[in-house]
Amino acid sequence: MEKEIYRKLAEHLDRLPGGFAPSETGADLRLLRRLFTLEEADLATHLTLEREEAQVIAARAGLALAEAEQRLDEMARKGLIFAVGPEEGPALYQAVPWVVGIYEFQVNNLNEALLEALGDYWSTAKRVKPQAPITSQMRTIPVGRSIEPRLDVLPYERVEALVSAHETFAVAPCICRRHDKLEGRGCDAPEESCLVFGEFAQYYVRTGRGRSIDRAEVMDILDRADAANLVLQPTHSKEISAICCCCGCCCGVLGWIKHQPKPAQAVTSSFIAQFEAETCTGCWTCLERCQMEALTANGDRVALDRDRCIGCGLCVSTCPSGALTLARKPGSAQAHVPEDFFGAWREISQAQAEM
Repeated sequence: MEKEIYRKLAEHLDRLPGGFAPSETGADLRLLRRLFTLEEADLATHLTLEREEAQVIAARAGLALAEAEQRLDEMARKGLIFAVGPEEGPALYQAVPWVVGIYEFQVNNLNEALLEALGDYWSTAKRVKPQAPITSQMRTIPVGRSIEPRLDVLPYERVEALVSAHETFAVAPCICRRHDKLEGRGCDAPEESCLVFGEFAQYYVRTGRGRSIDRAEVMDILDRADAANLVLQPTHSKEISAICCCCGCCCGVLGWIKHQPKPAQAVTSSFIAQFEAETCTGCWTCLERCQMEALTANGDRVALDRDRCIGCGLCVSTCPSGALTLARKPGSAQAHVPEDFFGAWREISQAQAEM
């Protein structure tokens, strides 16, 4: 009975955006046992991507309201589900994907046992069916200083505009860099660099995963991320819930993109770099900036491999001669951008169900 409940939870998570790939060794179920009690695992299968009050979920799960509320609040505290409120009106609860979601919410729980369970899972998990290619959870946007006045940029492609649309902010440690450092890897990039907004910010602060900050500190963190050569990856939505400041060595998503033969085809990005060789002075500043190794030394100049460019603008913002600039990709290469992150989750889930 216990194994069936955890298997049902694994299948439930696999239907959510990004999925939860099975492991032939059983590492997937062992990981879920590490995170969820048996009662929590059973209740989690009754949550959806739609936000609902506890009484609705309790009725579906066959639980008394008080018992359901207690379990749901504890699951939200543990980072197994997402909860809104109850600042205004009743608390609302919803399922979250394994990534982006449950894994990131474990940023304060990375003890030796969980690290081992995660390592066993990721080394043996195997995707048995392709993931939906329609909508991604994250996208890449240019660093602010790389955007020239001549460039046609939409508000949801400018980091300053994305931040200005919010009033509530929080910052949390990057789980990717923390995870790698705990296992003796990692890099020297700032760890406190995961920016969350609106309801996500409230959740992070309420559950002790992050600290509340103001807009000025958000911009300061973004400046430090730029100086550390980090790629900006907000949620794939016009109204964002988070911005990840990513490196190619620790970040799971960016690392996966980096190891593709043609990262430009694997990333969701509206822009790509252009290079004028005759203008290049050979300072090679861009070689250090590029996380994708799209730029290489070529005699006394550099060479740009556009198949590896993800349009982050890091090379452009520090090119002293203006040899590197950003250009908008053609319309056929522009991705549809959902209104909000939860809308993106719904679109991905629907696409996966139709595959």
